[in-house]
Amino acid sequence: MSEVAPVRPLPWLASRWRELVRLADSGRLPHALLFSGPHGVGKPSLAEALIARTLCAAPGEFACGRCHACQMLAAGYHPDLLRVAPEEGKRQIRIAPIREVNGFVAQTAQQGGYRVIVISPAEAMNVAASNALLKSLEEPGGRTLFLLLSDIPSHLLPTIRSRCQHWSLAPPAEADCLGWLAERLGGEEDARFWLQAAGGLPLRALELAEPDARGLRQQLHETFDALVRGAEPVAEAARLDRQSIDAILWYGIAWLEDLIRLGLSGGTEELRNPDLLPLYRQAVKNGRVRDWFRLLDYAREQRRLLAEGGNPNPQLVLEAWLVRWSALLRS
Repeated sequence: MSEVAPVRPLPWLASRWRELVRLADSGRLPHALLFSGPHGVGKPSLAEALIARTLCAAPGEFACGRCHACQMLAAGYHPDLLRVAPEEGKRQIRIAPIREVNGFVAQTAQQGGYRVIVISPAEAMNVAASNALLKSLEEPGGRTLFLLLSDIPSHLLPTIRSRCQHWSLAPPAEADCLGWLAERLGGEEDARFWLQAAGGLPLRALELAEPDARGLRQQLHETFDALVRGAEPVAEAARLDRQSIDAILWYGIAWLEDLIRLGLSGGTEELRNPDLLPLYRQAVKNGRVRDWFRLLDYAREQRRLLAEGGNPNPQLVLEAWLVRWSALLRS
């Protein structure tokens, strides 16, 4: 039987990993962990390393990669691991898969070790699913580990959060991730640029550097340039018809935050997108900071509603978003 490569967390999470290993080796690992942090910080890598080590028959610092449990996990199936996520094409985790969790927890582990349940993103559980999970979180039985992953832990029910040990993962220091990112992007200059644009989140930086994401960023830059020159916002929205509204709003929020920084301080050192400074200067000249704050609130709220399935027509959201931008740019 061939040895599989050990599952390791990303390098900037090494100190958090050592804490988890110490807890596990001393028998003090909680039965429920909530890993939270912004998308792109690397929560899944920490979770996957812990899953592998917890199910491994002979763990060291990491899972051994040789035992039957490691082989099964590498093959994509382990009978004592249950993953819960929204169904394909859905945004919510409903009650049915949580009922499966409750049944799974009631069973004996087939490999004689831990049972591990992973719920991601945990905030996708609706109220009924969250309430159904509470009993298992309160009385999980021995050798059971719940791992909940969340981008926005405040969207979880307080009763869920209170039953988990909360591990909040912050964006890493540049020195801890720049080398890793430079290796994947082909150079330190590109790595530094995309890391800055991503707000210090290395995995988000990788996503932004992908050709499609670069293309969308350039298209949005051209859209806002056109709005500054007086273009019709509904027509500009039509040109963005096939693009992800979530990604468009994400870029818009990042750019608005830059605009507000520039409007409040006048400095450019803290800008995430310094290449957009000419556009920002024109926008700051035309609009007031309090108006940009209102637009930022609107964008965040629309993104939240879209994530929860609360708005059935993304194109109308995009049109309304660009109309608001246009009105401020022309004020």
